[in-house]
Amino acid sequence: MSENKILFNTGSFDGLSEEIGNLTTNAEESRLKLTPDNADSGLAKLVLTLVELIRKLVEKQAMRRVDGGSLTDDEIERLGETLMKLEMKMEELKKHFNLTDRDLNINLGPLGDLM
Repeated sequence: MSENKILFNTGSFDGLSEEIGNLTTNAEESRLKLTPDNADSGLAKLVLTLVELIRKLVEKQAMRRVDGGSLTDDEIERLGETLMKLEMKMEELKKHFNLTDRDLNINLGPLGDLM
């Protein structure tokens, strides 16, 4: 969810309106915008977003298994190495497509940010 929330405003209506405008602008910046001119980078952004989401889910599940003691030392070593290589590859791909972590956090409208 967005970190910028208006809980109480004692200022003028114009100040409140400006804050709401900033929230709307920030949300619009993180939405996926595909046009014929940027279809390849837009598709790369979408695919990398999905891969990053799955990577984070797998990492959380792996940590649960490690904490639960259901993995051997060898399995933990292989899992750690695999997750590290996947993270390095993601960094390489983000650099190649000029994307940041913020770019991959697509806004889902009323549901908030993806990650």
